[in-house]
Amino acid sequence: MEKKIMTFIACLFLSIGMALAQTHVSGKVTSSEDGAPVIGASIKVVGSKTAGTVTDVNGDFSLNVPENAKIEISYIGMVTKVVKAGKNMNVVLDTDQHSIDEVMVIAYGTQKKSSFTGSAAVVGSKEIGKVQVTNAADALKGKAAGVQLNTASGQPGSTPSIRIRGYNSINAGNDPLIVLDGSPYGGSLNDINPTDVESMTVLKDAASTALYGARGGNGVILITTKSGQRGQNGVITVDAKWGSNSKAVPEYETIKNPAAYYEMWYRGLYNYAVNQQKGVVGKDDKGNPIVGYLYGHMNPTEAWKWANTNLINNQTYGLGYNVYTIPNGQQMIGTNGKLNPNATLGAISANGYYLTPDDWEDVIYNNSLRQEYTITANGSTDKGTFYGSVNYLSNDGITAASDYKRFTSRFKADYQVKPWLRLGANFSYGHYNYNSLGNDGDGGSSANKFSFTNIAPIYPIYMRDAEGNIMFNKEAGITAYDYGDGTVAAFRPYMSGSNAISDALVNTSNVEGNTLNATGSAEIRLPYGFTFTSINNVYLNEYRATSTTNPYFGQYASNNGVVAKSHDRDWSYNYQQRLNWHQVYGKNDIEVMLGHEYYRAYGYALSAKRHNQFSVNNKELAGAVVLDSGNSSSSEYNTESWLSRIMYNYDTRYFGSVSVMRQASSRFHQDSWWGTFWSVGGGWNIHRESWFKVPFVDELKFKASYGENGNDGIGSYLYTPYYSIKNSSDNVSLTPASLGNKKISWEKNGKFNMGFDFSLFKGRITGGIEYYSNMTKDMLSWVSLPPSFGWSGYYDNVGNMKNDGIEIDLHGDVIRTKDLTWNIYANVTSNHNEITKLSADRKKNYKEGIGLGYSSGSFFYKEGESRFTYYSKKYAGVNAETGESMWYKNVYETDANGQYIYYNNNNQVVDDNYEGSKHRKVVGQESTTTYSDADYYLCGDVLPDFYGGFGTSVSWKGFDFSVDFQYQLGGQVYDGTYAGLMSSSAGSAIHVDMQNAWSADNKNSNIPRWQYGDSYMSSASDRFLISASYLTLSNITLGYTLPKSWLRSLGLQSVRVYGVADNIWTWSKRQGLDPRQSITGSASNAYYRPIRTVSGGITLTF
Repeated sequence: MEKKIMTFIACLFLSIGMALAQTHVSGKVTSSEDGAPVIGASIKVVGSKTAGTVTDVNGDFSLNVPENAKIEISYIGMVTKVVKAGKNMNVVLDTDQHSIDEVMVIAYGTQKKSSFTGSAAVVGSKEIGKVQVTNAADALKGKAAGVQLNTASGQPGSTPSIRIRGYNSINAGNDPLIVLDGSPYGGSLNDINPTDVESMTVLKDAASTALYGARGGNGVILITTKSGQRGQNGVITVDAKWGSNSKAVPEYETIKNPAAYYEMWYRGLYNYAVNQQKGVVGKDDKGNPIVGYLYGHMNPTEAWKWANTNLINNQTYGLGYNVYTIPNGQQMIGTNGKLNPNATLGAISANGYYLTPDDWEDVIYNNSLRQEYTITANGSTDKGTFYGSVNYLSNDGITAASDYKRFTSRFKADYQVKPWLRLGANFSYGHYNYNSLGNDGDGGSSANKFSFTNIAPIYPIYMRDAEGNIMFNKEAGITAYDYGDGTVAAFRPYMSGSNAISDALVNTSNVEGNTLNATGSAEIRLPYGFTFTSINNVYLNEYRATSTTNPYFGQYASNNGVVAKSHDRDWSYNYQQRLNWHQVYGKNDIEVMLGHEYYRAYGYALSAKRHNQFSVNNKELAGAVVLDSGNSSSSEYNTESWLSRIMYNYDTRYFGSVSVMRQASSRFHQDSWWGTFWSVGGGWNIHRESWFKVPFVDELKFKASYGENGNDGIGSYLYTPYYSIKNSSDNVSLTPASLGNKKISWEKNGKFNMGFDFSLFKGRITGGIEYYSNMTKDMLSWVSLPPSFGWSGYYDNVGNMKNDGIEIDLHGDVIRTKDLTWNIYANVTSNHNEITKLSADRKKNYKEGIGLGYSSGSFFYKEGESRFTYYSKKYAGVNAETGESMWYKNVYETDANGQYIYYNNNNQVVDDNYEGSKHRKVVGQESTTTYSDADYYLCGDVLPDFYGGFGTSVSWKGFDFSVDFQYQLGGQVYDGTYAGLMSSSAGSAIHVDMQNAWSADNKNSNIPRWQYGDSYMSSASDRFLISASYLTLSNITLGYTLPKSWLRSLGLQSVRVYGVADNIWTWSKRQGLDPRQSITGSASNAYYRPIRTVSGGITLTF
């Protein structure tokens, strides 16, 4: 008993002694950045599992600690400090500036940014979620250096064309590979809900993409979807936004006033009458045409009468419609060239209909509603995480009969079944339904609604009775529209017999479908640092398309209704197995990966068309009785890959990586199935060297890499002869389709990359600068054969092309305080393209004044020139005396007798008996008014000199504001729409620039005379090449997050209200021109115009 009492007394005194040995410490934690208090910093006693506290709203803390104890102060985003405890402490935390030590997604794994030796751009969920897009890839615009996106059509549901570091091929594919959560993705980007995307990583060099082999030759975009956050309780987020869509790009400046248009057309006829008309008047002794004047010119009075007589009703010269009432006995246009002042707008046609012009543009385009709703839920347990989402998007088009509706859902989860086994599942389903407009982009099609934006401002859209009332078509159940077919007035020369506005209301072009994407994964941790990972994916897209043409109006009305159906199914599967080994030996960090991947894709298509419908409401094939066509097809593609990679890191200073892969593709003959692709890269963290003493440099890394990819995007069956099966009097007939070449193989892309990543002034400035050079070898090219072969030719690997350029990416924090942050960013890319080798077959012909090469479409392919070198006649201005257009033609070298001197392709003089290819030497140029005599010239590269984006964001006390721009400098675009508006085509709109055309009083104009019948006034030439530079205000976002103190009683974690505007305005060299439609120098307002969206929304987090 005595021992127990003594033990108790000893423990009591010991406890009292320990309590008396406790020291009370207090202090304040502030930020070195701005001196502001750090709220919620963690204060812990080193070595204790329980003793600790957090700083209050003033950054203050107090704590009882053992004598001589040390305390650890930590806060997210700041460098942790360990200091000796004391009284009235003042602890200053530095911002953690290790910006290049973030973990990033790479090919077949993850890696710290500091040890990454390749080239990549990462766009996170914050940037993706800021914009209102149907697919996440649109969020890359202006955000990722080296990446170009363009969309020709603004139709809802349109997907962009993506190019990474330029074009790598002439004939093979140039699209990057999309990898979704580790598996190749062959579906539409529209099927991926942008809200589900955590990040997009754009891999640009061989060190990043070589493991994807031929599929990664044009770059890779890794899309990683969101997962549940470990250590986080369940979180539910609801987001809803509603907005208005409108047209983002205005139309071209054309003559809008009906009177001004009639006056302009009259002037063209008048000039035609008074000027002598040049034409072929006969032939010389050798049968060559003799150009002369067809007839003498009229005097002014005769021309005035003739022009008025033929202004309206003449089928050759006239406009067909007169929407003015002219007093009897008077002319429509006076001798001064102006509309009769007694004319009144509105007239009764000879057919008894009231004529008045309508605004076609205003009727074609209108405002519409966009609405989107998203619910997400995520959370975790001690053994697993989950993420789920549902999303509904309804995006009405800015013109009738166009919309896009989509429902998507996703469930993603992982679970630690055993300490050595983790299983994961990622399942998504989507349903889409959209209506679109046919012939989008075809400016010459009467079925294209947007072609009618270029109609003259004198034509009505609707049929009106004699009292001016718009009529109604009972049979079709819609407003009665004027088809310009002679019913309302004599004729309409522009798009005669059609009205695409009406057709859109009674025709159908609908697609609906379902997508399914499912991935299962297993990660098994093995002894000795090994990890085995298996990722298995299946994708299915099945859709049904319906197209109908009405039985009431237009050129197909006689078919009594046409219905066409198609059903397509695409599905694929991908099996991937990886074995990773990772060990650290002192300062040596080694990671090895071995892998295997097998991918197979199938495509099935079935289509048929019938006409003579029983009812327009029955849109099935069974509802029509006459079969027009029926067809089906299938396709198959597969690849198999064996992968290996070694990554080495010494003391976080020196890094190296080597990858080698073998891949087979079904696109080639079995003798050429397999190819080997590889890369090697290295990095050096210079700032970690002991001798590096630059105080304002936080981090500085040099990196370089080289490797080879392939490109198998060449189409199928080019390695074997194949034939087309034809019907020959109900007998089977085979016609040659392709000769085939079993030696055809991969286009090989050799890629070199080097650059620096840096962080300066305690992370105030971060960024990178890179130089790259990509060489495509064995480029696919067409080899022609003589007709005697029976085949026109075949493809072979015989060309080379390179792209080299510089990328600069900068981010800066202008202000970074407790309540206010202001960030800016900018990136710029300059890419140069050049063909370095063409096949001998493509260099047989010497183009005089240019050299060896060949033309294709609007471009000329020549060694030493860009793949997109424009090839056209050159405009030489206007003949000051006649007002005619002029173009340049070559002047050739002659001998003493005035005879041309000819050279062979080796530039050796040859005589008349030489039978090979020969050419003349160009010694100068002169102008000509005869278009056919003009020569073709190289007119420069259409690719831009620079492109990129910039923007800024500000946040202050719950408010957030950001603005983003994208831009392009240099390059050229052929403005075909403008060329059409500068021609004398009856019934077509006329650009206002034509009012400044050459005339006797305006002889210094560079615009040729305005004259009917002068078909060369807008002939194709470099006159219509214009700078492709543009600046787009792409996004403005303003939001406010309510204070948390307001929300506690409501059970909410956060509430944010916001407004967002996308695709707000684009500045280009000419109103109406949108250079963003194409990277390769073409643009047209015959496409669906881009959509501007302005929305408001609210986000609730529970």
